[in-house]
Amino acid sequence: MFLSSFRYMETFNKTSETRFILLGLSDFPCLQVIYFLLFFYVYIFTLFGNILIITVVSIKAQLHTPMYFFLKNLSCIDIFLSTAIVPKLLENTLAKDRSISFMGCASQLYLSSSMMSTECVMLAVMAYDRYVAICHPLHYKTIMSQRLCFSLAAGSWTVSFLNCFFHVYLAFQLPFCRSNLMNHFFCELRPLFHLSCKDILFNEIAMYIAASTIAAPSFLLTIISYIHIISTILKINSMSGRHKTFSTCTSHISVVTLFYSNILFTYLHPHSGYSPEKNKIMSLLYTTLMPLINPIIYCMRNKNFIDSIKSGRKHIIQKA
Repeated sequence: MFLSSFRYMETFNKTSETRFILLGLSDFPCLQVIYFLLFFYVYIFTLFGNILIITVVSIKAQLHTPMYFFLKNLSCIDIFLSTAIVPKLLENTLAKDRSISFMGCASQLYLSSSMMSTECVMLAVMAYDRYVAICHPLHYKTIMSQRLCFSLAAGSWTVSFLNCFFHVYLAFQLPFCRSNLMNHFFCELRPLFHLSCKDILFNEIAMYIAASTIAAPSFLLTIISYIHIISTILKINSMSGRHKTFSTCTSHISVVTLFYSNILFTYLHPHSGYSPEKNKIMSLLYTTLMPLINPIIYCMRNKNFIDSIKSGRKHIIQKA
């Protein structure tokens, strides 16, 4: 590994800064095979779970509601996020050449950060949807109109892509003259900053500003929504009524908790406290496991969705 790294560095110094070398997760052949098989199956089940949600929600008329419309958007986000990371991870796990082009790195970083940003906004939108459904049930259909739902979804995607372009563009204006060896399994801002020989204070400030324009308002909207939701639930007299109402939010609360826990641990610490190995572990959680966990949480804890799958299976069996 060290010899190959030296050769890569020698070639890199003689030419221009056009490629990065992703060091990946491990150099041990045995672990590489295990990692490949593990993440291959994770990717397959991620695609299956999220495509299942998109298909069932699209086919079943009883699921044509705002909540499931946003869930379908979340599944699309998870598919794109996983696809931006895992195929390249699988390729580099067993390949001798772990290089990625300058533009390929920029594209991967832009797509993955855009998907994370979009998911952040989408989770806030879903929290608002639950707030309207529980706190204003009589006006739910009027407030959460089809036009508003499409506007919120389109706005989430558009704002996130525009926002991420800003700090990704600034990141790739840096001179990467320390090395082209990136101690990570995909292109991410933190390890990318570590390769620059220029002061990155401005880029870190820009990153926090760009992130705060998305993450902070989304997080606040989510918190405020659930403060009102919990307040409304506590006013319900019967225990069964409270439980039934709160059960409509448990899946979303679980996903939000996992999402923000990973984000806070990964990004909200100073550059001096950066640890490549810890960063890899947390990155694995939100780029490979979260897209798999999300459909599991929503499918397993959602009676309407499970009933729709069962009725669809019965219909197929009867036809057969």
